[in-house]
Amino acid sequence: MAIFVDENTKVLVQGLTGSQGRFHGLRNRAYGTKVVGGVTPGKGGTDVEGIPVFDSVEEAVVATGATASFISVPPRFAASAVLEAAAAGITFVVCITEFIPAHDESMFYNVLRRDFPGTRLLGPNCPGIISPGRCNIGITSGDIALPGGPVGIVSRSGTLTYQALYELSQGGVGQTTCVGIGGDPVPGTNFIDCLAAFEADPETKAVLMIGEIGGSEEENAAAFIRDHMSKPVVTYIAGVTAPPGRKMGHAGAIVSGSLGTAQAKMDALREAGAIVAVNPTEAGEKMVELVSSL
Repeated sequence: MAIFVDENTKVLVQGLTGSQGRFHGLRNRAYGTKVVGGVTPGKGGTDVEGIPVFDSVEEAVVATGATASFISVPPRFAASAVLEAAAAGITFVVCITEFIPAHDESMFYNVLRRDFPGTRLLGPNCPGIISPGRCNIGITSGDIALPGGPVGIVSRSGTLTYQALYELSQGGVGQTTCVGIGGDPVPGTNFIDCLAAFEADPETKAVLMIGEIGGSEEENAAAFIRDHMSKPVVTYIAGVTAPPGRKMGHAGAIVSGSLGTAQAKMDALREAGAIVAVNPTEAGEKMVELVSSL
């Protein structure tokens, strides 16, 4: 199995007629993803290499039966795009857009929780999700993913998401699903959401979790691992050498005093029973070794 998306997922691309939406939407389709339509207001009735374009998400859902949306629009349009998808009945929204104002992120996160509890948001500012051999929504290259499980991946870092896929694939270890949750301060889907889904997935036998400095999401995940995970979890925390008080990369990667440091997160995860690696390559190696013993 896979979590969140699989070979039956029908996907719309909001912003398909833009350069980025077109590029990644067509790549997703080439991978085998069921990209059934695009949405660009004012361009309904046209198409992008055979993919029909609609003026609204509601119209597209009626015509195609889509249940997932890939949002690739400029930051100023992202909030309205997310809420339009939810209002039209889309149950899984992947938003790769970065530089969305934190106020907008907080607004649509809370509106989704209040008014559209059946819609899951992945992102924003994330690489997306790939269930190898089944479905790819976002900007992750399918070439570095290996179908067949048994490892699930969840990561805050986009670049380290790709490295994790590559390291495991090079080691002959396939993946069930790889989820890039993004590093913004208000993620629609967090570590615990993914860990719970992997725990419930019978094909996922182990989980690779990649975190980074800033915030408390990794400490929260550690408590979940301790209390609820029966499957082994290998972890890596980026930012060991980051100076306190300085933003490093993601908007959410801010360390204040002893809160949110790499060491505090590593200690919490180790105490929860997770296997803690000191660099990305070691994380891959530890997972390959772990899988060989399962």
